[in-house]
Amino acid sequence: MNARVFFWSLTSALAGFLFGFDTVVISGAEKTIQSLWGLSPQLHGVAMASALYGTVVGSLIGGWPADRFGRKATLLWIGVFYFVGAVGSGLAPNVTTFIAARVIGGLGIGISTVVAPMYISEIAPAKYRGRLAGMFQFNIVFGILIAFVSNALLAGIGENAWRWMLGVAAFPSVLYALLCFGFPESPRWLLGRGRDRERGIEVLQRIEPEVSRAKIETEADAIISASTSASASAGKTSSGKFWTARLRKPILLAILIAFFNQLSGVNAILYFAPRIFELSGLAAKAALLQSVGIGVTNLVFTFVGLWLIDRLGRRTLLYIGSFGYIVSLGLVAWAFFSNHLSIVPVCIFAFIAAHAVGQGAVIWVFISEIFPNRQRAEGQALGCFTHWIFAALITTFFPKMVSTFQPGYIFLFFAGMMVLQLIWVKTMVPETKGVPLEQIQKQLGIG
Repeated sequence: MNARVFFWSLTSALAGFLFGFDTVVISGAEKTIQSLWGLSPQLHGVAMASALYGTVVGSLIGGWPADRFGRKATLLWIGVFYFVGAVGSGLAPNVTTFIAARVIGGLGIGISTVVAPMYISEIAPAKYRGRLAGMFQFNIVFGILIAFVSNALLAGIGENAWRWMLGVAAFPSVLYALLCFGFPESPRWLLGRGRDRERGIEVLQRIEPEVSRAKIETEADAIISASTSASASAGKTSSGKFWTARLRKPILLAILIAFFNQLSGVNAILYFAPRIFELSGLAAKAALLQSVGIGVTNLVFTFVGLWLIDRLGRRTLLYIGSFGYIVSLGLVAWAFFSNHLSIVPVCIFAFIAAHAVGQGAVIWVFISEIFPNRQRAEGQALGCFTHWIFAALITTFFPKMVSTFQPGYIFLFFAGMMVLQLIWVKTMVPETKGVPLEQIQKQLGIG
């Protein structure tokens, strides 16, 4: 693998680190924030999900700057949003300011889920695309682990510990923004949008320095041709718009993979991990330390998922993850119903492992692959928007659900949704392993 491409992919994937850190760091501060400002369960749910509401908006609009100003410029501004969100939430004097700052950070998260995987998929050679685009997910779980560790280390420093938990994200945000100056624009944005053919060829040559100039020019012409033919085909149906029957298959695939990702309950478990462990009988400090175990499990099995994604393929990993979800969530539900609570932490770790190998490793790679070059930003935005709207809803209502229903019913519901995911994978999901992006649109009948 070209070391230069690896570095560019890793740098853009650092947006995932900030994403993981920012979304989960709140788990160590959520109970303090609720008691500090005397929040009701409903307002507490809104405050905890406020970053996710920003994420919903960011994912919805993220495709526009990526197409208008380019992938690189958009990735740079993500770092600015993260910085403002971290400083603002750490210094917030009241819940209103806190929610506003979290929304700003959430905008960065939402836009990053659109642009970072898309950028990596557009610069990566087909045989390495799964592993390189999957680095975004690796950085997410690495950020989650560091957030859990950071929370555990800062928990005992005093009454303002929660402010430090949220504010320390400002430092990696600045570092990420500076690193963004070091990578080039996406060649598919330069070529597919007709921006700069010569610059696009130059970037392709840097990606594959061992390939001759003539072959690079042929590859560039193929990218331009695929974009042109897709646009012409779209123009015959609905003036080149995104919402056409031509794109119905990738649109449905993007919506459903995002829908099932969140209906597994993964965000609720990550956000409220200490509370869930306390429900199983652990003391508060032990529950916080168990949350670090979630981060470690997530990181280790994300490595496994990235190692397998270009070997076994996306569809196979979704199968493995679905079975793991069903078994682990079913056992958690049984444990709460039967009062065998000692197995809950182990089952939660198994659930996280299943997620890391399955949906976690696949979702951002898969969505970034299935749309044509000219509609990739809009398609990525659609998948991310679906993901985050359900994440926000589940996180908002989870505190109320826990106080209203026995936990066993909640986990049984999540297990049932994963049975539906298994059926969907069996009947609808194609394999995209090792297929060039321009060939995938032919495989899905596009263009």
